[in-house]
Amino acid sequence: MHRVREQIGCGKIVQAGGGKGITIAVLDTGVALHPDLENKILGFRDFTKGIELPYDDSGHGTHVCGIACGDGYLSEGRYRGIAPGAGLVVGKVLDERGDGAIDAMLEGIAWVLQKKDEWGIRILNVSVGVGHLMNEKKEEILKEQLESAWEKGLIVVCAAGNNGPALDSLSSIGRSPYLITVGCHDGNYFTEKKNRCASYSSRGARFDTIRKPDIVAPGTEIISCNKDFRKNRGKYGNAYISKSGTSMATPIISGALALLLQKHPEYDNETAKRKLLFSADDLKEPWYQQGWGMINVARMMEG
Repeated sequence: MHRVREQIGCGKIVQAGGGKGITIAVLDTGVALHPDLENKILGFRDFTKGIELPYDDSGHGTHVCGIACGDGYLSEGRYRGIAPGAGLVVGKVLDERGDGAIDAMLEGIAWVLQKKDEWGIRILNVSVGVGHLMNEKKEEILKEQLESAWEKGLIVVCAAGNNGPALDSLSSIGRSPYLITVGCHDGNYFTEKKNRCASYSSRGARFDTIRKPDIVAPGTEIISCNKDFRKNRGKYGNAYISKSGTSMATPIISGALALLLQKHPEYDNETAKRKLLFSADDLKEPWYQQGWGMINVARMMEG
């Protein structure tokens, strides 16, 4: 995360407000009570087993949450997320393998909308990038419900998926013209690495009339919160872990939007989306790969 913040222009001055007062909802595998996260969890609900206290039996959700808004407590700030002052609401809709049922996802969306005003939820992060969640028909149903959430005022940010480099490999969710679809790109980092995220980030269609994915963010070997952290005699170990994929790029965008909305709480989701996209750095790659380009947080926050 230290490298990511430097790469996308998210320095201490830009990050000063931390997204305070903005809440990010995450539908994923849950969240562990990691010291970087536990004080910001406003709400949790398990749609898989009905367990009441926050937990994560996969680790994917905890890693995603750390990228979005972990405060970096155990690393003295080095591995803090993009919006360390933001609140967090987590719905566990995926199991320990990253698999899930459409009903759990739909219940999670309904719950987030129900709690939107109570907890100040402005952003919904859907990093569905592990396992095989659903078939195409069910994905279409999910897309419709996420678009409904957008129409009700939530900024919905979703992963492009890891099915590239084939063209037109986005999921049904990623093809939505409303939702912010996030692809993966590390710029000049990891250029010699064969399996860097840009090599498998899902692509849009060659002749599409809209740019999809909408934007890209780093996603290779991102270090963030580990659900399997250990505490022994007051000291913590194994607190962070490296993961890669569009699932990791997505909460970078969600966190950046939290920073933007703290500065401009009057922005609706369409205004925030335009500010995000129009300030991106053009990587000189095809639209179907980079969308509008690499996120530039410093430029997005100007004005």
